[in-house]
Amino acid sequence: MPAGPSTASGTTAGALRHVLSHLITPLLMCVGMGLAYLGAFHAPEPHDLRVDVVGSGPSAQMLAQTLQNEGDGALDVRTVADRGTAVDHLNSQASYGAYLPGKSPELVVATASSDTSATVVQKVFTEVAAGQGAPLKVTNVAPTADGDPTGQGIFFLLVAISIGSYASVAVIGGAGGALALRIRAALVAGASLVVSLIGAVFAGPLFGLVDQGLGGLWAMAWLYSAGILLIGVGLHTFLKRWTTLGVMVLFVMLNFTSSGGIFRPELQPGFFGSLHAFWNGAGFVEGVRSHVYFDGHALGGHVLVLVLWFVVGLAVMGAAGLAEARKRAAVQPEAGAASGAGGTGRAGGAVAAEHRAEHRADRREEQDEELEEELEEAVGV
Repeated sequence: MPAGPSTASGTTAGALRHVLSHLITPLLMCVGMGLAYLGAFHAPEPHDLRVDVVGSGPSAQMLAQTLQNEGDGALDVRTVADRGTAVDHLNSQASYGAYLPGKSPELVVATASSDTSATVVQKVFTEVAAGQGAPLKVTNVAPTADGDPTGQGIFFLLVAISIGSYASVAVIGGAGGALALRIRAALVAGASLVVSLIGAVFAGPLFGLVDQGLGGLWAMAWLYSAGILLIGVGLHTFLKRWTTLGVMVLFVMLNFTSSGGIFRPELQPGFFGSLHAFWNGAGFVEGVRSHVYFDGHALGGHVLVLVLWFVVGLAVMGAAGLAEARKRAAVQPEAGAASGAGGTGRAGGAVAAEHRAEHRADRREEQDEELEEELEEAVGV
């Protein structure tokens, strides 16, 4: 008997509801990305940006005090006795510029710490030198690798590793949802290893973003990627189709904007600056900078951040395992009751087996649709 108008209308209405319900995710992504990126990057202004004035006499003290007062909180100015101390501060990322006044004024910076911060400092002291009627000499004591002239290559490497990691969450969590947790954990280990190796190839032989310390960069990339995958795959047990939005909030919206890869926290609103202290993207970016350019200064703290996110991932996976075990324990009595209701002996078993096969087929079809939607959302950023 042919389907009537009411059947067709019902099918259309159901499909429309399905589409509209799934439009919620990209719209929330739009709002979240706008709030995060524009909130973090649209108007960078320095606040408490640490700089040194070299000299111990009254003129150096007066210049430092004048800059402090006129900056209205933009700069945190102090005086140091000599150039060597100022360079030490730059190499330990305790300051972002050192000004040596005199007939031939010099500004010392470390662009490997942050090219944008160095640019802001250079703009300030170019005006100071011009007021003294002298050209400014700029010396860079910690330049970046030749393959990363702007110093932002590490940030874009972070983006690549992050996308590879959270897109893999959709595959392992969705298509692998029927697999045992230990198998999914093994897939997490394998996927994070591959993603980190791809990142190391990008950073070293392909683009030359770093000219030393590639092994350490790879290790931090693996730890970073594994943390994302563990958290994402674990959350998939609880969030299902909302997992993509969840990992995007954690590892894109809040992560990229607080990483310090474009602007350090001294040039950002306080919220993103505060995240910089403990978010995993900042741990990776600052850890790589420390390892490659600053002789490992404060490297332990940055690696600790990555380790803690990894441990959180293990905890989330453990919670997912417990939740799935409870669900299986609840389903087994129901399956036994259904088997008994279907009859006794071979006939009852055949009916139960047929029902289970139909259920698995329907579930696989639903999982395929959900996976396709998750992947489109995950990689369509």
